[in-house]
Amino acid sequence: MWEVVRVQVRNPAYDCDVLVVGGGIVGLSVAYALTRSAPGTRVTVLEKEPGPARHQTGRNSGVIHSGIYYRPGSLKARYAVQGAAEMTKFCAEYGIPHAVTGKLIVATDRAELPRLHALVQRGRENGIVVKELGAAQIAEYEPEVRGLAAIHVRSTGICDFTAVARRLGDASGADIRYGERVVRIDRRPERGVAVLTARGEVVRGRVLVNCAGLYCDDIARMTGDEPEARIVPFRGEYYELTRPGLVRGLVYPVPDPAFPFLGVHLTRGIDGGVHVGPNAVPALAREGYGWGVVRPREALATAAWPGTWHMGRRHWRYGAGELRRSVSKAAFVTAVRRMLPAVEADDLVRAGAGVRAQAVLRNGALVDDFLIQQGPRAVHVLNAPSPAATASLPIGREVARRALEVLASR
Repeated sequence: MWEVVRVQVRNPAYDCDVLVVGGGIVGLSVAYALTRSAPGTRVTVLEKEPGPARHQTGRNSGVIHSGIYYRPGSLKARYAVQGAAEMTKFCAEYGIPHAVTGKLIVATDRAELPRLHALVQRGRENGIVVKELGAAQIAEYEPEVRGLAAIHVRSTGICDFTAVARRLGDASGADIRYGERVVRIDRRPERGVAVLTARGEVVRGRVLVNCAGLYCDDIARMTGDEPEARIVPFRGEYYELTRPGLVRGLVYPVPDPAFPFLGVHLTRGIDGGVHVGPNAVPALAREGYGWGVVRPREALATAAWPGTWHMGRRHWRYGAGELRRSVSKAAFVTAVRRMLPAVEADDLVRAGAGVRAQAVLRNGALVDDFLIQQGPRAVHVLNAPSPAATASLPIGREVARRALEVLASR
């Protein structure tokens, strides 16, 4: 798996050879891949938070995705299928809590049946074992779930992605600096990059790798590159199920193929609790984990991007439904009851929210695949929402490969 690359990297004028911005699971996977494929490479990771995985990595449902949803041949499909197997192996090797639970994708309306059958075909094209179920067979897996038909995906699992990120950082041997927010980047093609942090520290590297997640487009522009997309933040709100016995494992609706969101689903986590959600509503800040979190500069920047308005005009009906479920618990319960009719309003209590860093093109199209863009002395990861945690090991190797090519060319 690891092809060792020999690169001449030592130069006292630099603090490191590769400077990674972002200490989520993707940034730490890049550091891990760099030190394994090119031993001796000096890697520094700058993370603005006091610890790893404080945002997208640590605020999701903890699902190891199978790769069934993604277009055959896409980076998401390839890396999710490969990454699911690697993530399960990594967790087992390092004693990280995990389980391969399998999951159901359930059609509750006749209009969803063609999409369900299309998912079966897509899964098989991606090399995934898929079992089709009739209505009566659903109860064998989930006694309280109802639907017209379903598919069972055996390779889906759950894990603690925060623990994975922490272990990746420790195993990488990189110099990981927490509490270091990047405020300025000076890039000179003949001299590498110099990064100034809010603490007044200057860190110099030969190549910069941008894994800043919710702020990746800002970091790209700070570097002097113009990303083809902008991050539009979507908050995903969760409830906790007070009667976790209603759900054995993972239960998903049939997703709308026009959107990269999977819909409100039921997820039994590694701690035994069951999360219900998320929905997808616009956030008024990059880290807007509630309606009360508003950062005017960030909200105005989102509103100023033409793609935001094109997207809104194209998908306002979908957005209206998501907003309704955000402000009305009754509407949220109604959505859940389509699959789990036994649930009552009192069974759901508010849980933590996450924010998805969704890249949106100027024409309003939502970027559906992972997006990696290069510039002089820089590699930018510009779209890596779910299933990026699942696929983080192969993504890390791909980004590391590109960074090492830049090192070798100088």
